[in-house]
Amino acid sequence: MAVCCDLGIIAKKLIAPAANLITDNLHIPGGIGTSFSLLFLVTAAFIVKRFGAGMLMGLVQSGIAFLLGSVGSMGALAPLGYLIPGLVIDLCVLLPERTGMSEDVRIVICCALASVASSLTANVVVFGLVGPVLALYCCTACISGIICGFIAAFLCKRLRPVFANDRQNVKKEGPET
Repeated sequence: MAVCCDLGIIAKKLIAPAANLITDNLHIPGGIGTSFSLLFLVTAAFIVKRFGAGMLMGLVQSGIAFLLGSVGSMGALAPLGYLIPGLVIDLCVLLPERTGMSEDVRIVICCALASVASSLTANVVVFGLVGPVLALYCCTACISGIICGFIAAFLCKRLRPVFANDRQNVKKEGPET
């Protein structure tokens, strides 16, 4: 989980220049780079599958952002920008498998909703956008969240066997005495 928090911050830093080219031309504040940051939180939350993992990782990620000085336009309120999407991620992990949706679809939906939640939080705290500009901002966040959701779904498929093997090895070895 900690590695995913770190990767999220690094990914956001790496993707931000390219994302800014797009958002600057659309004259909206952002919404793309955050999706890349959140995809790692979604990946870890769907592997761990424990309620609270998303918010805990959001809290850790906000702490890392503070330490690295990359809190963005939200400043001291940046933890809200990480905790609220973390709560959305936690709620999405709880989506029952009985819905008929595959886990991949649930992961994509989760990334999209977390990205929109992050954008709406930033809008309330900083931007105060209304009308079509807010709709464009949210749509941009949603689209980038969907794209990042596909990446997260791929990562979950690749990483889950690794973590499953680790859990089996721990069970075989048993507790050390």
